[in-house]
Amino acid sequence: MQYRPNITKAEEAKQIIVADAALTIAFSLALAGGIFGKLGGFLALLPIAFIAVTLSFVLHELMHKFTAQHYGAIAAFQTSTMGLLITLGTSLFGFLFGIPGATVIYTNSFTVRQNGITSLAGPLTNFAVFAVFFIIFLFTIPGSYINLTASLVMFISILLAFFNMLPIMPLDGSKVLHWNKRVYYASLGIIFALMSVAYYSLFKSLTGMITEIIFMLFIAIFFSMFYRNVL
Repeated sequence: MQYRPNITKAEEAKQIIVADAALTIAFSLALAGGIFGKLGGFLALLPIAFIAVTLSFVLHELMHKFTAQHYGAIAAFQTSTMGLLITLGTSLFGFLFGIPGATVIYTNSFTVRQNGITSLAGPLTNFAVFAVFFIIFLFTIPGSYINLTASLVMFISILLAFFNMLPIMPLDGSKVLHWNKRVYYASLGIIFALMSVAYYSLFKSLTGMITEIIFMLFIAIFFSMFYRNVL
């Protein structure tokens, strides 16, 4: 038996827009140093973050939805009030715990393979976004606004892919790993390679990448505990 979400297409679109706006503001704040950063930096980052979040987060979630629907499930994006507050609240202090919402899937007939492929669809979308903006990055003037935009979109896209592919419930990685270990580890290897490229393109160094990975792992574990407590 399937349980239909109590959400219309118009309401779903509204919730996607709210999540997109919240995550755009949060990324801009976090990258600008939070409330202790400069207002000018925050305002300059807003349009770049909007492009990055819309392409990296929104498309990621929509691909989960479309893939789930392909397998006959009912799926809809839904925001989380607590998640929105955490997303915006943490960004005020210069770091980000971004959980404004997610695609909720309603079905009792998914196979392990279908669940794994549906979960992998989101990170694969991030790979595609990364590829497009890597080409833009290569063919634009270093240090230009377009070049900076491309490097930031690459960074945010692959950062979201990495976070989602951690093997911790309820993240995508736990379901992909349960389905196919080879696919999971191959995907993770690609993510680490692309993350190195994105990190270097933005910061011209890989020094802080390990710290970033450890921080994301800590955030994912906390998220997992929060998820279990909420449910």
